[in-house]
Amino acid sequence: MAHGLLALNDVQEAPMATGSNAWIDDELSGCRLADERLGRRLRTLIEQLAGAMGDSIPLACQDWANTKAAYRFFANDRVSEGDILAGHFDSTRRRVAAATGPILVIQDTTEFSFQREHPEKIGQTVRVNSGQDKDGRFRMHTVCGLLMHASLAVTTEGLPLGLGAAKFWTRTKFKGTAALKRKINPTRVPIEKKESIRWLENLRRTTELFGDPGRCIHVGDRESDIYELFCLAQELGTHFLVRTCVDRLALGGDTTVDRVMEEVAVQGVHAVEVRDREGHVGTAEVELSYRSLRVLPPVGKQKRYPGLTLTVLHAQEREEPANRPRIDWKLVTDLPVLSPDAAIEKLRWYAVRWKIEVFHKILKSGCKAEEARLRSADRLVKLIAIYCLVSWRVFWLTMINRSAPDIGAGVVFTNREQEILDFLVPNKAPNLPGSNTLEIYLVKVAKLGGYLARRCDPPPGNMVMWRGMARLIDITLGSEIAPQLVGN
Repeated sequence: MAHGLLALNDVQEAPMATGSNAWIDDELSGCRLADERLGRRLRTLIEQLAGAMGDSIPLACQDWANTKAAYRFFANDRVSEGDILAGHFDSTRRRVAAATGPILVIQDTTEFSFQREHPEKIGQTVRVNSGQDKDGRFRMHTVCGLLMHASLAVTTEGLPLGLGAAKFWTRTKFKGTAALKRKINPTRVPIEKKESIRWLENLRRTTELFGDPGRCIHVGDRESDIYELFCLAQELGTHFLVRTCVDRLALGGDTTVDRVMEEVAVQGVHAVEVRDREGHVGTAEVELSYRSLRVLPPVGKQKRYPGLTLTVLHAQEREEPANRPRIDWKLVTDLPVLSPDAAIEKLRWYAVRWKIEVFHKILKSGCKAEEARLRSADRLVKLIAIYCLVSWRVFWLTMINRSAPDIGAGVVFTNREQEILDFLVPNKAPNLPGSNTLEIYLVKVAKLGGYLARRCDPPPGNMVMWRGMARLIDITLGSEIAPQLVGN
């Protein structure tokens, strides 16, 4: 069994009830809402929104009574996004405990933008240039919206185990980094007074939640290149792998990291698959260089933070390609890299960071979170928290098909659902013993969503999976109602 995959017994022992909607009970088992009726309404809402992914709340709820109850739930001051996600966080913890090998905890921030007549009820994310007026002066436009910073736990094979932390916020005013630099050196501002503190808060929360800090590697893009984060990871006994963008002081303070790395010889070559601007797939060779060295904090913070011994890893193409950007990755980690194979392993782990971008895409393109019509930030946040559960489930179904295709279909589907799928998408050959694997039935679901399953086709993606699951839910409901209408 490869590291990062859930073993068959682990999957079955992990809290994952069978059936297309039974998973909701697992994700809510750790929720403690103020009222039992709120708990029942939350479950109903998740079931409705999961069965009508991408549709509006009225369409998902079907009638005025359920729609009004949904609006009341989102307006209820006794419910918070933390209450909604608490059960999911606990289920993620159990799935992490059941998995084997290292766990990658990927952090990233995404923005949700909205069009509103009263944007002040939601807040703003950023000010952007919206073009020139008739006199040639640039106009600035304030984007209405809110932000979410999430930590997604995945195996090294890319199987999403769930969220470990999520922070939502919005701004009443926004000043960019350029404006800040005109008044003060940002490196001298304490991290506690910056929005960047969210990276440290999520690292601390997920480390405490999973309870096995040495096993977790916290992965982030260049925005997470924060010295305070490195120090906190060392303090908590956990690990990090970050794409660096800051050329820090190194060794004794009389040189920098980039200058030191310029002297490091190429220690290996690695072939990676790339796409050019026209979408053509090709292969590129990147040269690997890595070194362990002492890295120093910013000058203004050297009294507060110690120097750290870190590993810097560079992966770079020798020449600039004509039809795409040059590959140039600079990573920093507290993990040792002593061989080309270890360097390639860290590159592959960082490449898994893209999984959180896919999760955000499901939230926005699948659930259509930015098309929600709720009028205030607190209500939108509760809706997006529910969408996080639905999006994770779709993502998990897509990736479990690739990570552990040979486990039994009963982990996800009831016997009734398997019978319906066999009827709608019959097997080309007679059933053989052991042929009821999860892969077979997930492909059948994908076919309901428009997947052609030709030999040259890649594995089914998130879009066909969520369309197929929505159809399966409707068909299963119809099969349960039909006998009552026409008799057995």
